[in-house]
Parts: sequence; structure tokens; C-alpha cells
Amino acid sequence: QVQLVESGGGLVQAGGSLRLSCAASGGIFSSSLMGWFRQAPGKEREFVAAITRFGGIYYADSVKGRFTISRDNAKNTVYLQMNSLKPEDTAVYNCAARLGGSNYYAANEYNYWGQGTQVTVSS
Repeated sequence: QVQLVESGGGLVQAGGSLRLSCAASGGIFSSSLMGWFRQAPGKEREFVAAITRFGGIYYADSVKGRFTISRDNAKNTVYLQMNSLKPEDTAVYNCAARLGGSNYYAANEYNYWGQGTQVTVSS
């Protein structure tokens, strides 16, 4: 059974930091492109960051320089370190896994999704 479980969301003031974690089970982590997406109420889901199983990293322009994605293959966990948070970062953040391929930016091409964790950044 494939399962992705996010944690680490919460309420933080603008300029603060949070680290999100996504623990993967079901034996797919080592074979997967892992991505982070976010969705605010009334908005479309948007790509945030992705990391390949070999450590290749991709960021949305809106978070580049502020967010850092990483993965720990021994722990089957992907992280999203979020610094210099802005109110516009407020959203539900989901991790996702894609088996093969390279379309890191396309949410509808990911195979598995976590339940999401809320990030709220106050002004």
C-alpha cells in the first residue's frame, strides 16, 4: 500500500520558517520523483518544488531562494524547508510521488498524493 503522510504545517508570522515533512510507505520512495504542491482556497493547485531520486531539484520561481527541498532515502522522507515566509504562501501543502517521467510541474501526472498539511502565514 502506498501512503504519503505530510506533517509540519502550522501558523507562523511573515518572515518566519517552517519545515514540512512527507513520509512515504509502500516501497515507491526510491523509485519516485517527489514533489510539493500547494493550493489556497479558490485557487488552482500550483507546483512548489520537486526532487528526483538522484537529487535533481526544481523550484517554482515564486519560492526560489526561500524554500529548500531535500530527501532522505534512508528514512523514505522528503522535506520542504520554508524560510522568509510570506502571507501569499498560505495554502494547504501536499506532497506527491510520480513513478518515472520528468514532468515535475504537472500535478495531474503524479501518481500518489498525501492528505495535505495547512500552512498559514500571518502578516
